[in-house]
Amino acid sequence: MTPEEDKFRVDGTLERTSHTSASIVLTNLGTLLADLEPLYKDIHAHPELSMHETRTGGIAADNLRKAGYEVTTGVGKTGVVGLLRNGDGPTVMLRADMDALPIAENTGLAYASKVSVKDDAGNDVPVGHMCGHDMHVAWLVGAAALLSQARSAWKGTLMVVFQPGEETAQGAQAMINDGLLKRFPTPDVVLGQHVMVGPAGTLAGSAGPITSAADSLQIRLFGRGAHGSMPQASIDPVVMAASIVLRLQTIVSREVAANEAAVVTVGVLQAGTKENVIPDEATIKLNVRTFDAGVRKHVLAAIERIVNAEAEASGAPREPEITPLDRYPLNVNDETASNRIAAAFRDYFSPDRVRHTGPAPASEDFGCFGTAWHVPSVFWFVGGNDPKSYADAKAAGKLNDLPVNHSPQFAPVLHPTLETGVEALVVGALAWLDAC
Repeated sequence: MTPEEDKFRVDGTLERTSHTSASIVLTNLGTLLADLEPLYKDIHAHPELSMHETRTGGIAADNLRKAGYEVTTGVGKTGVVGLLRNGDGPTVMLRADMDALPIAENTGLAYASKVSVKDDAGNDVPVGHMCGHDMHVAWLVGAAALLSQARSAWKGTLMVVFQPGEETAQGAQAMINDGLLKRFPTPDVVLGQHVMVGPAGTLAGSAGPITSAADSLQIRLFGRGAHGSMPQASIDPVVMAASIVLRLQTIVSREVAANEAAVVTVGVLQAGTKENVIPDEATIKLNVRTFDAGVRKHVLAAIERIVNAEAEASGAPREPEITPLDRYPLNVNDETASNRIAAAFRDYFSPDRVRHTGPAPASEDFGCFGTAWHVPSVFWFVGGNDPKSYADAKAAGKLNDLPVNHSPQFAPVLHPTLETGVEALVVGALAWLDAC
């Protein structure tokens, strides 16, 4: 969504008409905020883990029914799909994810989560909306309500999708596997957005890759246990694991070209139970982020090569077990559709509020929908930081000090983040829906 983009031009009349339609649809936004704010706080205070979003999905479904949508629940277990048919015209899909994370919130907010549940493995875990999906739900509820109230301003079909399980890369595919493509109309475009670090009230995006592919792996290393005083009797999986962790860091620094991007992060290294016992096994869990299919293939092959070589060099009694945990696809914004969204945003918002950004190393399963339907998709970011605090941090060279998504301190400022996200979804949808 570069401000200087020259490859796409919207006809002036159509552009003005789209702006007029957006102004009509958003007339009641101020009034609606009085309902959206408590809805957001309620969802924030009652987070649900991936694929368990029963309460959140119920709230979304209830609001869609009140707005006159045809509502289908339980799509891909807890997903919700709403259809609003409003005459002949294009079909636009708007998507929001609903799940929270197993993270203890530490924001100090009056409506902070105090929820703790058992996860799928039976462990007691805290739950918090530390990625902003509660904001996404509120945005889509608001946009759906306003577009329904102003049906005289547009024609076509609006499909709103509240998706489960984004944090585990399960939800989009679960909805697709549950017949999403056969049970609902094929959209002309799929649109989505995410709250991120940035000045509240601003939008950012670009054509092409917008979020990275991600691969998570578990590596199980096998050794031979022994007493800590007799290491000669062991094949030490701790040393093996430590060597692997250090060597993995050379993949990006020595095997990936400087003009390409990749991240290899070891997030888990587990071995042993006592300081004077050399264990039999060690476990490594790691995450890989890439923006190119060829780079991804090379990095994954390098990981396998290094792991197997270190195990052989250590005299391991068994080959390591390398198990994929989850995978997010590369999320690529269609160029023509992105330029169309950019034109609509620049027309409605002031130019300084629509920014260009490079690909984010975060990952999303949003792209699964457009890929499955073979239709264009566009994904963009909405800033969630107090603008002054963001400007001060930038001036001081301390942007990295701001809490990011998945931090226990991550908390978007309520305003103008809430209204900006609603506006963006409405303006984006109306860039396709026919104006009346």
